[in-house]
Amino acid sequence: RRRGVHRVASRGPPRNLRAVHERVLAEVPELDVRMWNKFIGYGTYHYRYASGREGDWFPIGLTNNKRYVSLYICAADDDGYLAESNAERLGKVNVGKSCVRFTKLDDLDLDVAGELCRRAADLVAAGRFAM
Repeated sequence: RRRGVHRVASRGPPRNLRAVHERVLAEVPELDVRMWNKFIGYGTYHYRYASGREGDWFPIGLTNNKRYVSLYICAADDDGYLAESNAERLGKVNVGKSCVRFTKLDDLDLDVAGELCRRAADLVAAGRFAM
């Protein structure tokens, strides 16, 4: 499975995807890496909504879109979603609740992204994830 991940990580705007992929691997080496459709997923957790709906998802994900790269940080702490509550620290990027989108690697503060990935892995290990 890792072979497919590394193949995907080397496509597209190669510097963008590859650099973020390598940084995530360095920050959270304990997480298994696998493909989740078009996403490179780091780790996994099982979720269940009050409605009874349940499934599996990744705490950290990375995907290459046509015009930008998306880094998903699916965890929350007392201040809210990690990506959203740290948007101003991440650089000149577009941030949703869990998604960080950027077109140029230089626009993303890779140190902050790495820090948030580490925090997300720790929160998910403690059972605090976000969808």
